[in-house]
Amino acid sequence: MDPRLEKNRAHWDEIVPLHAASEFYDVESFLAGHSKLKSIELEEMGDVAGKSLLHLQCHFGMDTLSWARLGAEVTGIDFSEVGIAKARDLAEAANLPARFVVSPIDELRDRLDGEFNLVFTSYGALTWLPDLTPWAEAIAHFLKPGGQFLVVECHPFSEVFENEGDVTGFEVGYDYLAGKALRFDCNEGTYADPATSLKNTETWEWIHPMGEILGALLTAGLQVESFREYPYTCWQQFPFLEKREDGWYHLPDDMRRIPLLFSLRATKP
Repeated sequence: MDPRLEKNRAHWDEIVPLHAASEFYDVESFLAGHSKLKSIELEEMGDVAGKSLLHLQCHFGMDTLSWARLGAEVTGIDFSEVGIAKARDLAEAANLPARFVVSPIDELRDRLDGEFNLVFTSYGALTWLPDLTPWAEAIAHFLKPGGQFLVVECHPFSEVFENEGDVTGFEVGYDYLAGKALRFDCNEGTYADPATSLKNTETWEWIHPMGEILGALLTAGLQVESFREYPYTCWQQFPFLEKREDGWYHLPDDMRRIPLLFSLRATKP
C-alpha cells in the first residue's frame, strides 16, 4: 500500500473507537432505531427495499446499517480492519443483516464477488483517495446493468478555503487544480471529537475537482442522470457556519453563498 495510505489507515484505525463513542455519531440513538441517513441521499436514492446495496468507504457501518433498516441487502467495505470489526459488532447489536469486507477500493475486485443494484458513498470519502480511476472502475464493475450509483459529498470547491483557526470568511488556502497530496497533522482530534489527542496525527488528502469526478465516472462507462449542488453541509466545515433547525450547517445570511455539498447520480447502461 502507498505509505501515505498506510498513514491514513493508522489514523482511521485509531479514531474508530473515538467516533463510535462520540455525540457526533450517537450510536445509542441509532441502536434505539434512529436512522443516520440524511434527506439528500434518501430523496436521491429512492426505495431500496429488496435491492442489493454496496457502500464504499463505510467507516464503522452506521449508514450502511441504516440502509439495511430500509430493506436493502447491504455490503459495506472499508480499508480499516478496526472500522469493519466495529461495523460487525454494531450489526449484531442492532440485529440487522449485513456483510462487511475489509478492502481498499483498488483491491476490491480481488476481495468481493457479485453485482449490486445500488452503489453508494458519501460525506468526506473522496478526499482520502489519491486516484479516482480505480474508484470509478470499481463502481462500474460492481453495478448490475441498469444499476444506480449515488455519491453525496463535500463540494471540492469548498475545500480550497481555509477552515481552521479564526477565519471569519472565505480565504483561499489550497489549489483547486493542483492535483497534489496535502499533508495534515491532526493535533486537535477529529471532526467528531476535536478535543481528543491522537498518536497517529499524520494524514494525506487530495482535492478532486468536479471535472475529475465526472470524468472518472464517464470514462468508466457510467451515464450521469443528475447533478445537484447545495449551499449547506452536515458538519462544522467552517467556524462561521450556523446549524439551523433543519439540522444542516448554513452560511450566515449576510454572506455570499458557495456550494458546500453536491449529489451525483449515475447509472450503468
